[in-house]
Parts: sequence; C-alpha cells; structure tokens
Amino acid sequence: MSERRAPARWRQRMSTTLALVRANPTGRVALKIMIGVLGALVVCVGIVLIPLPGPGWLIVIAGLGIWAVEFHWAKRLLGFTRRHVHGWANWVKKQSLAVRFLIGLLGIVFVSAVALFSIKQSLGIDVIASVLHYLATH
Repeated sequence: MSERRAPARWRQRMSTTLALVRANPTGRVALKIMIGVLGALVVCVGIVLIPLPGPGWLIVIAGLGIWAVEFHWAKRLLGFTRRHVHGWANWVKKQSLAVRFLIGLLGIVFVSAVALFSIKQSLGIDVIASVLHYLATH
C-alpha cells in the first residue's frame, strides 16, 4: 500500500512546489525559462541519439515530458504520442507470433541500416565494404 502512496505523495509535493513558484511572477518566468531550457537540452540529446542504436526516441519523449510540466502544447503532444504508442503496442500484442517476429526483424533491420548510414556519414567508415573486404582477404 505504501508503494502506491509514495508516487502520489511525490506528485503532490511537486505540484505544491510548482504552485508556490508560479504564485510569484518572477518565479513563474524563471520556471518557464528553466523548464524550456532543460526540455530543449533533453530533446536535443535525444534527437542526436535517434540515428544511433539506443533510446533516442525515448529521450525525446522524456524531454517532451519535461516541457509538458509548463507548456500546454507539449502536454497535448505528449498525450497524442502516448495514445499512438499504446495503440501500436496493443495492436502488435494481438498479432500472431509470426507477425510479431516479422515486426521485430524489420525493426532490427531499420535500426541497423540507420546505424550503418550514421557511421558512414559521421565517421566516413563504410562498415559493409570493410567487412566484405576483410572476408575477401582472409
């Protein structure tokens, strides 16, 4: 029971603190600026990480969640994103094992292609050509 109350208490404490900060005009502006800058930093890091294997989109969504604390448009966009991600996840869960396997395989192929393209564009290394050359010479 206390495990469920802990997030609710934390959320209530955070809500009260934000309300106190927003009660002061200077605090309201400072909070908007802080949330805006912090959210922008997190979103930018996420965007940089999108082409790489890893949680790029998750980090972008976390930055959107930070913005949603203070900006109504971000809250709406976050709700839209949640609905569509949950809808997609529910649809995938209802599919047969073969379809889920195919979706996972397509995901792996897509992430691999993006990673290889990113390595080639950013570092100038053609991984596929290097592997083929290695296999041909050894």
